[in-house]
Amino acid sequence: MRVSRERVAENRMRILEAASRLFRAHGFEAVTVAEVMKAAGLTHGGFYGHFKSKDDLIAQALAHVLAAAAPSEVDLADYAATYLSPSHRDDLAGGCPTAGLGGETIRQPPEARAAMTAGLRRQIERFIQGAPGDGPAERRRAAIGSWAAMVGAVILARLSDDPELSDEMLAETRAWIAGKGAAEAPDNG
Repeated sequence: MRVSRERVAENRMRILEAASRLFRAHGFEAVTVAEVMKAAGLTHGGFYGHFKSKDDLIAQALAHVLAAAAPSEVDLADYAATYLSPSHRDDLAGGCPTAGLGGETIRQPPEARAAMTAGLRRQIERFIQGAPGDGPAERRRAAIGSWAAMVGAVILARLSDDPELSDEMLAETRAWIAGKGAAEAPDNG
C-alpha cells in the first residue's frame, strides 16, 4: 500500500516531535529508535524510510525543535520571566533543547553540532532585536550574555537537589536580566 506524500510528511513530523521530547527527557544515548517510533505511534520498520541512522535523527530532531523555539523578536526580560520559571525548569521533555541537550551535543557528530549552532545563532539574533544597549555591539553582548545566563541558570537549577537553591538560581537570574544587568559592559580594568 502506497502512502501519500502528506502522510509521509505527517509521519516524519510525528517522529521528530517524539524524538525531541524523548531526547530532552532522557538524553540521546538512553533513547532507542524503537522507543521513538513507538512514541510516534509507528512501526520500527518505517524508521529508515525517513532517516539514515539514529545520528541523522538526532541532528534533524535538534534542527526541528530549535527552529520552532520562539518568535522573531523577543523582549529579554519578558522571555526570561517565562524561561526562568519553575514550570520550565521541571519540564524536561518539553523544555529548552539547549539547556537539556547542550552538554550531550558536544559529543555528537558534526551534523548535530551544526544544528545546535544554527539554533544558537537564531536565538541570539532574536534577542538582539529586544536587547538593551547603545548600538549593535552592546545589544549583541546583552543578547549573548543574557542567553548564556538563562541557559546556565536552568541547567544549574535542574542540577540542584536543594529546591530553595534551585528556585533562587532562577529568580536571581530573572532579576539580573530584568534589572538591566545584561546591558552592563564588562569592566576591563
